[in-house]
Amino acid sequence: MTLAMLLCLLLGEAKAAPLAPAPADTVLLRRHLEFLTTTPQPRNHLHPAVLDSVAAYLTQQFRAAGAHLVGEQPYLVQGRTYRNVLASFGPVDGPRLVIGAHYDVCGEQPGADDNGTGVAALLELARLLGQQQNLPYRIDLVGYTLEEPPFFRTPQMGSYVHAAALKAAGVPIRGMVALEMLGYYDDHRGSQHYPIRPLKFIYGSRGNYVTVAQKFGNGRFGRRFARQYRQAAALPVKRFKAPAWLPGIDFSDHLNYWKFDYSAVLLTDTAFYRNLSYHEPGDTLARLDMRRLGLAVDALMATVLAGRY
Repeated sequence: MTLAMLLCLLLGEAKAAPLAPAPADTVLLRRHLEFLTTTPQPRNHLHPAVLDSVAAYLTQQFRAAGAHLVGEQPYLVQGRTYRNVLASFGPVDGPRLVIGAHYDVCGEQPGADDNGTGVAALLELARLLGQQQNLPYRIDLVGYTLEEPPFFRTPQMGSYVHAAALKAAGVPIRGMVALEMLGYYDDHRGSQHYPIRPLKFIYGSRGNYVTVAQKFGNGRFGRRFARQYRQAAALPVKRFKAPAWLPGIDFSDHLNYWKFDYSAVLLTDTAFYRNLSYHEPGDTLARLDMRRLGLAVDALMATVLAGRY
């Protein structure tokens, strides 16, 4: 082999490797949250026009990020059309990783943490993925509608519609990650609560961490994702595994992937076990920590690029 051929081979291998990602942009995270929390009416099922405006915003952001496939998954509920928004990065073929966040809210509240932070994280992840030239596998990002009551735990949830469609089409899935409330942190003792009181002696009483939560028997993906995320994170991460019946363990879109035998995890700030403004008008942008939200996205991006699951 000549020196020129060796250099070409080495350069080709370097080109094929994913780029080291830039850190998440907290200014952009805040900008997304400002849009989501200032819609003219609450982004709930009673205001489909507002939900459509959010879906259009997600579509615009996904396209700007450079996704090679961007589209909607519309479906009818009680005579109204609601829609998931989908974007794909990386190779077209092969098993894919699904990462999603719901963009609707419960009732009459701004929903900054629930689930504005999950959506903002999803959009920032899209921007970072778009900067990568050689992703090792396909990554599908999904903005879900109708996660909240009165449709929670029903086939009308956007994530149920998406998971069911994947199963019906026989699409191979590496795993799924639900982004659900990632922006509220409290360093004070006693700020973190648990479904079972003794858990505070294991996980601590300060609400200063992110949790990767999953059910028992969730498969190799959940185990490896949690391990890799914890290794990559610059903020504390608690890995939580429990029976599916434990209150809170399935309180997001990942539960619908479990129903179709896909391995799925929940990435969260623990929601109502920490943020006492959950489903309340006080769930505002002013209460959130942009720096730690950015760190949560950084760890997610590093975990996605590592792909060790």
